[in-house]
Amino acid sequence: MRLAFRSLAVLFAAVLGTSAALAQPYPNKTIKAVVPFAAGSATDQIGRAFAAKMQETLGQTIIVDNKPGVNGMLGADAVAKSPPDGYTILIGTNSTNAALKSLMKKLPYDQDTAFVPVAYMGSVPLIVAVNNDVPAKTLREVVDLAKAKPDHVTFASASTSQLVSTEMLAGMAGIKMTNVPYKSGPAAMTDLIGGQVMLFTADFAVMLPQVKAGKIRGLAVTSTKRSPAIPELPTVNEALGLKDYELIAYFAVFVPAGTPPDIVAKLNQAVNAAAQSKDIQEKFAAIGFAVEPGTPEALAQRSKLEAAKWAKAIKDAKIEPQ
Repeated sequence: MRLAFRSLAVLFAAVLGTSAALAQPYPNKTIKAVVPFAAGSATDQIGRAFAAKMQETLGQTIIVDNKPGVNGMLGADAVAKSPPDGYTILIGTNSTNAALKSLMKKLPYDQDTAFVPVAYMGSVPLIVAVNNDVPAKTLREVVDLAKAKPDHVTFASASTSQLVSTEMLAGMAGIKMTNVPYKSGPAAMTDLIGGQVMLFTADFAVMLPQVKAGKIRGLAVTSTKRSPAIPELPTVNEALGLKDYELIAYFAVFVPAGTPPDIVAKLNQAVNAAAQSKDIQEKFAAIGFAVEPGTPEALAQRSKLEAAKWAKAIKDAKIEPQ
């Protein structure tokens, strides 16, 4: 009898312990932030900075897990298939949450329903640059070179924004260039500097230090206005006499579908607090990063508009789904 009571006591204590653990407010353990691009990319740099600030608001450690591949699809898929408990979040981008469904014939998840929007982080323009040995000092001269030698000009791409921005430029300029795909932006940059590819369009985090160091030649920015970070570079519109060219990369936090609203609200608060911090704003001002805190509902609406925008850009650029 005494043994039976002892066993019941142990069982009761275990149940109470489990219930207490379940009753603890979120978050009560380490959170994993999946970055679907390689270490050193803009997504990685911005994701890590936000994760560090979010820790202060949430009171829990956030570890960053890089899962690069297929324009961010591998990392996004991992999050889509994770438990909807707030302990796995996606540092999403225009690739993972707007463009991929137009770039791929079939995704392993439904881009429109697999995620719950949490908060918009911000956006950055891109820089068009060439290897220093390319005989073109301006973007107009690159276009002239490509017209004289169709498919001769090679360009690197490791993300949706890098691919679509260049293909869209080529389409609007009436030229053809040859795409050379890479697994990561830093790897593409290495080959641009080394001359294995001629042209690369990528975010300021990857591009600006190399342009400033003279290792590559910056030609234009992809925003509609010149960047204060490098005002000497014209916009693509200015360089080519266009009116409607614009392509920027953006970043936002998402969680798996089914995540409880109260958890989404806490994460939203943490992301917005990070975006509003002077540390974040000053850290990334040099790469043209513009923060824009907001609600989950605002991000949901933005995601719909961005998906339509990228679908049109991909169609206009004549990029066939893979």
